[in-house]
Amino acid sequence: MTAGTHAKLDADAVAAAGDPTLEALHENIGAYCLRHHRFGFDPANPIVRLHEPTFGAEEIIAAVDVLLSTRVTMGPLVRKFERSFAGMHGFAHAISVNSGSSANLLAVAAIANVATKAGLRPGDEVIVPALSWSTTVWPLIQHNLKPVVVDIDPRTLNIDPGEVERAIGPRTRAVVPVHVYGNPCDLTALREICERRGLVMIEDCCEALGATFDGTPVGSFGLASTFSFYFSHHVTTLEGGVCVTNDFELAETMRILRAHGWIRELEDRERYVDLHPDIDPRFLFVNLGYNLRITEPQAAIGLVQLPKLAGFVEARRRNTQAWHEDLGRWNDIFDLQLEMPNARSSCFGLPLVVHERAPFAVRDIKEFLGRANIETRAIIAGNIAVQPGLQLYAHRVVGDLAHSTRVMRRGFAIGNHQGVDAAARQYVSGKIAEFMAQNGSR
Repeated sequence: MTAGTHAKLDADAVAAAGDPTLEALHENIGAYCLRHHRFGFDPANPIVRLHEPTFGAEEIIAAVDVLLSTRVTMGPLVRKFERSFAGMHGFAHAISVNSGSSANLLAVAAIANVATKAGLRPGDEVIVPALSWSTTVWPLIQHNLKPVVVDIDPRTLNIDPGEVERAIGPRTRAVVPVHVYGNPCDLTALREICERRGLVMIEDCCEALGATFDGTPVGSFGLASTFSFYFSHHVTTLEGGVCVTNDFELAETMRILRAHGWIRELEDRERYVDLHPDIDPRFLFVNLGYNLRITEPQAAIGLVQLPKLAGFVEARRRNTQAWHEDLGRWNDIFDLQLEMPNARSSCFGLPLVVHERAPFAVRDIKEFLGRANIETRAIIAGNIAVQPGLQLYAHRVVGDLAHSTRVMRRGFAIGNHQGVDAAARQYVSGKIAEFMAQNGSR
């Protein structure tokens, strides 16, 4: 077989024809994964990582089939993935991108674009929580907007609506709530503030896929919202993300900006084609643009992953409930993240904040857990307002951000994911109990 012939293979057609080579390849991939992919907790060699892969043979086979077809750039599978994601969450439009950070960039870029009526404009202020990720903030600065940093509610670790109200000034035009570790913000209060004060809401749901507020998926409350499909998130396309909106014109602007500023992926291409009949519609550029697209193999992986989301979230919620029961006896030592009564967290991780009166330093328990092969990390990026990068750009801070600073200095997180079973939970709880006993608290 020549290389040219191989390049024309259509994996779907081959599979439909029952090609024995492809069937054998699928079987070998399955056998390899069974033999080598051992991501569960092993009590004989206990390790609790921040994340274990959510994908396996089924996703790898889906990606390999697309690679064999050689049809790998954004196409019908990406569109199917977008429709599937939007449909399962009740969103009108989903525009996939190559990362959650790119989703934040695209959402801000579209709302701040000159073609968006009543959009954000240079110099406008946007309120963000101090406890956030860098790329919650950078797209604002990249579009000549001014971040206004406010503190969090220490119980939920989410943006404090009272601080939002206090921060509103004459140039304030938007709020970007971050659903920290999958825990929904107080969207009732935030939406009321935005409606009363004429503010745009952009939900950063990059850690919150599968979470709901009042029975409605997060991401449904903002003009635009963003999700991440990074390797360590609830479901993955390896790298990837998505913007969602119920506004058709904004969605079309996102599709234009996502890919070069051209019209190829628009739902209503004809309005531009009719206006510019002398330009080849395949290369008609109507606005500025980036290249933020995902690929067909990524979409194939995502289509296999999406049906698994509910099970992954349930596993995380079981873990969180068990840990809260186990660690609740030390509520004078640890603060655990709480969800609101009408919120259902998707439990991205297990954050803990050590009280100032604890008889040990935060580094002591982190080092102890590390020696026990229990991985820990900072809670998001800590207080973004003290990061040196933000000092290079104009921004405004409201209040002393004491709660966010405390989380940065005294908080850490333990991995909580589908690979954490009852034995792993008990191992973590047992090691924390061992540490507490060694430090005078039983």
